[in-house]
Amino acid sequence: MDKFPMTQGGFDKLKEELRWRQQEERPRIIEAISEARAHGDLSENAEYHAAKEAQSHNEGRIGELEDYIARAEIIDISKLSGSKIKFGATVTMVDEDTEEKKVYQIVGDQEADVKQGRISISSPIARALIGKTEGDTIEVNAPGGARSYEIIGLKFS
Repeated sequence: MDKFPMTQGGFDKLKEELRWRQQEERPRIIEAISEARAHGDLSENAEYHAAKEAQSHNEGRIGELEDYIARAEIIDISKLSGSKIKFGATVTMVDEDTEEKKVYQIVGDQEADVKQGRISISSPIARALIGKTEGDTIEVNAPGGARSYEIIGLKFS
């Protein structure tokens, strides 16, 4: 059984989504199904079919969340240190072509959000960064072609 590395914040978000889906969304969907059933003929009842589809989606996501939570390996980033990049590191790097500075934190797959500067441990950029140190250069094959970055900062917080 594989473990999923995750920060405490990511774990808490998954638990909150699971609670919401089980305690708020599930009863709402059940109520929508029973209301739609009251309208009669189910074969042509679009509200009923939409509610059943929402129920299926919600139950599937609940199963996924329970699996992720059961297999979560919570890593306390505040206890990490060192000069090599690993899970939880916040890395500052500069694109060698455009001089654009980027800051990314390496997190678990379920908590990645590029817009917030959180990249998945399994992303191409994170895989290229793991094990490197400040001053190293990495090359990443991106959809727009290969990009080179120089690592200019590393912290754990």
